[in-house]
Amino acid sequence: MKSLQTNLKRIRDLLNATSARGRVYHYARPKDKLTSWIVWMEDSEAGAAESDNRKAYQQVHGTIDCYTKTEYDPLLDEIQSALNSAGVGWRLNMVDYEDETALIHYEWEFFIA
Repeated sequence: MKSLQTNLKRIRDLLNATSARGRVYHYARPKDKLTSWIVWMEDSEAGAAESDNRKAYQQVHGTIDCYTKTEYDPLLDEIQSALNSAGVGWRLNMVDYEDETALIHYEWEFFIA
């Protein structure tokens, strides 16, 4: 079983390998004016198995949120390709246009073990 920290660093590193490098934040972004960025976070254990009174398997669930002003932003495909290449389970959970900020907001759920 990989450690929790190892799995979280895998998510961080694969997102930083996209063109969003330098605009990838864990939990929250700074308040500066950006036109696109990624915020990701882990939020729960999605699955587990125990053996001999020890955890033998742990799957962590989290979200990746991408905010952009660009319609058909290439970053979206980069995120999905990075998740696929790293063998991370995922699903596109939500797409929303935010009137207040004029941003398009994409959210993926990820599952990593």
